[in-house]
Amino acid sequence: MRGGLASAFALAAALTLSGCVGSDLAPRKTSVTPEARPPGAAPAATAPTPEASPASKALSQYYGRVQNDLVARGLLRTDGGGPDTAFTDTMLVRNFAAIALEEEYERGAGLRPSSGAPSAIKKWTIPVRMTTEFGAHVPKEQIASSKAAVASYAARLSRITGHPISMVDSNPNYHVLFMSEDDADQIAPRIRQIVPDVNPNALRIFNNLPRGIHCVVVAFSRSPGGYDYGTAIAIIRSEHPPLLRRSCIHEELAQGMGLGNDSPRARPSIFNDDDEFALLTTHDELLLKILYDPRLKPGMRAEEAMPIVQQKAADLMGTSGPS
Repeated sequence: MRGGLASAFALAAALTLSGCVGSDLAPRKTSVTPEARPPGAAPAATAPTPEASPASKALSQYYGRVQNDLVARGLLRTDGGGPDTAFTDTMLVRNFAAIALEEEYERGAGLRPSSGAPSAIKKWTIPVRMTTEFGAHVPKEQIASSKAAVASYAARLSRITGHPISMVDSNPNYHVLFMSEDDADQIAPRIRQIVPDVNPNALRIFNNLPRGIHCVVVAFSRSPGGYDYGTAIAIIRSEHPPLLRRSCIHEELAQGMGLGNDSPRARPSIFNDDDEFALLTTHDELLLKILYDPRLKPGMRAEEAMPIVQQKAADLMGTSGPS
């Protein structure tokens, strides 16, 4: 099967290249003489993307194999769930508690797994101003599609949560960085520029990200030890093939809204490390709707938050109470 997939991709690439030659949609000649450019209006030369290093090429091949293997096993689903993944409001409440009220990693301790102790509600209360940045080694052909994917998804997150989320060119507070392995030495300095007083332990994880970490997001509270987000930074590897890259956009940007943990019981959900679903599901949309209910405040502990969560879940699922 893998050999067949590789052959299919090679054939598709050959057809694409040959289809560009002499296309009627891109005529070689035109009868219209272009106007002369005014002085100083010549376009700036675009620097070519530096050639990828052997390490970056190896990562691209590795992630390509990972995606092919997952898809071949029926994973990385893009259907959002169906009759095989039905869930109740009780399950939704349980999953919310695990994903929104527990930590995946110890706060300020890099990639050290959390002990599973209960945490508190984490969310944005100020408008989210999102931007994309690209390392010098990111292939130019990825940039436009990645920008469009982030902008479209940001608009969707805003509709789901009712929270203001916009794409901006200046004064952002949510940075989505697409970086190649060859840009790795620029990640920590860039984060330090964005968050000058960043905890060194939080920064250390970016010095040598293992390939098993496809992407990551770090969110910073507006006050020390707080739960009201003021800045977030997502890092997405440019070596990913398209579906894995889109999957990273969906999971990390949603986690950076406050759904910071994963749960093996959450289904259908991207907040589950089993990779069954690649893209945000209906279940996940409901988690975000619950989180951004205005009655839930940053810093609320489970005993205060869960009655609100239960009522909201019942309302969203159309039931009168937990089923």
